[in-house]
Amino acid sequence: MDKIKLDDLQLKIMKVLWDLKQASVGQIVEALKPERVFAITTISTVLQRLHKRDIVAFHKEGRQYIYKANISEKETQSSMTSSLVEQLFDGKSSVLVNHLLEANTFETDELEQLKMMIEAAQKRKNTKS
Repeated sequence: MDKIKLDDLQLKIMKVLWDLKQASVGQIVEALKPERVFAITTISTVLQRLHKRDIVAFHKEGRQYIYKANISEKETQSSMTSSLVEQLFDGKSSVLVNHLLEANTFETDELEQLKMMIEAAQKRKNTKS
């Protein structure tokens, strides 16, 4: 699959589908309601566009279309993060991490988790060498 690029609304819809596994347009509208009320036609149009890109699939149950994600959340995160790193940080993940560290966006426990992840990644690299 090509690089996955989703706008804000598309991503919100995908998060609903990942959480619910499958959903009708009405269920998606309801799930998005606490944040904002969307027209059924708006969500339907976005789902049709996602279907054309093979990001979602659907089947019919009675008079309703039931949608499900064709791509995983992890695939999407990986693809969108890679695009972000390429576009904003010249393909260097370390520059992104440095930016996040300088912005002081991490809690103390998250920094500890990062240290452990870095150590684990270094061990994996050393065993492959």
